[in-house]
Amino acid sequence: MQVSVEKTSELSRKMTVSVPEEIVQEKMAARLKSLAREVKVDGFRPGKVPQHVIKKMYGDRVRGEIAGDLVESTYFEALKEQDLRPAGYPHIHSSDEAEGFKYTAEFEVYPEISLEGVEQIEVSRPVATVQDVDVDGMIEKLRAQKKSWTIVERASQEHDRATISFSGASEGENFTDGKVENYQVEIGAKQMIPGFEENLIGLKAGASKTFEVSFPEEYGNEKLAGKVANFEVEVVSVEESVLPEIDDAFIKAYGIDGSVDAFREDIKSNLESELEQALHGKLKNAVMNALYEKIQIAVPNTLVDQEVESMMKPYIETAKRQKMKLEDLKLPRDAFEDQAKRRVALGLILSEIIHKNDIKVDDNKVRSTIEGMAKSYERPGDVVEWYYSDESRLNDVRQMVLENQTIDWLVARAKVSDEAINFTDAMSKQG
Repeated sequence: MQVSVEKTSELSRKMTVSVPEEIVQEKMAARLKSLAREVKVDGFRPGKVPQHVIKKMYGDRVRGEIAGDLVESTYFEALKEQDLRPAGYPHIHSSDEAEGFKYTAEFEVYPEISLEGVEQIEVSRPVATVQDVDVDGMIEKLRAQKKSWTIVERASQEHDRATISFSGASEGENFTDGKVENYQVEIGAKQMIPGFEENLIGLKAGASKTFEVSFPEEYGNEKLAGKVANFEVEVVSVEESVLPEIDDAFIKAYGIDGSVDAFREDIKSNLESELEQALHGKLKNAVMNALYEKIQIAVPNTLVDQEVESMMKPYIETAKRQKMKLEDLKLPRDAFEDQAKRRVALGLILSEIIHKNDIKVDDNKVRSTIEGMAKSYERPGDVVEWYYSDESRLNDVRQMVLENQTIDWLVARAKVSDEAINFTDAMSKQG
């Protein structure tokens, strides 16, 4: 076997493998001999068919099979010989010649990654604590979830609920299928298109109003996107919200048997747990940003393509559930490509850090992570067992824990500066 490799781009390789004709003939002879014992040919007794007859009848087919076997058996051997690490599957082009068999394999290889400077990255670590005002804010959210409504005779205000009947038309065509009756709108909740709810402010029960607003350019219905709409609205009733008192019944509804102080402590404990996760997430993102900026690598297109497909998959599955045509989904590749390149690059960099520094997954952390995820379920033990009963599910958690351990390893060696932020900013998904 002869192997030659051509570098066609930074990561692309074209590997040519040649196999001598004597090896091809040797394998063909063995295969034809085996075939002669099995085939039935008119005029010959079973197992007595001459080799030249078998070769004439089956030679081309057998040579094709041999070619496939040779690609399969020599490809990985050739990669090992040339010390190549392919990223993804190769494109094989074979040519059966008079003297021997030859094929070319075109593929991309993994990049060489230099980790120089990885232990001196600069990271800003967000620091925050749960304050009384944050607990107050959460209690108000819990009260709002259990609010009730009472009819008022006054004109509507923001945060009131208006029950309306309305119809809408655009370019002279009704798009509400006639009139929508007794539709409830919480003013300021942004459940309607921009501008609609503001036009309900100041109206009493029995009042009517006609107004124009425009649909957003990115509105889901293409026929209405960016178009001016004319609405005719009749107010049926106006209600104001009534928040429940923080009494024993309210507290008990959240599983707390005790005082308001105990309720506040329970909320604070939950918020602190959520805050810890959020801060770790922001720190992890900061480390990833620093790594991505510090270590510049070329990424194999084949891995980027796979990542783009993975990122698009949830949108495609949602479209299928909604019985949408995939061509109507309008998912341009370039909307995902930059993020896909970043993910692939960071995955390769982290893998190199793990490999070079022999970072091993901590099974105790895997267990505690799974137990932490199981806490919110009614039967935590069953959830833990569910993870450990399936190797694939368990490996997903192990991979997540290993990645977090690697982040911790980097933070321990990085130039870290603490940045105090408030609870709200800490819980924000941005940054």
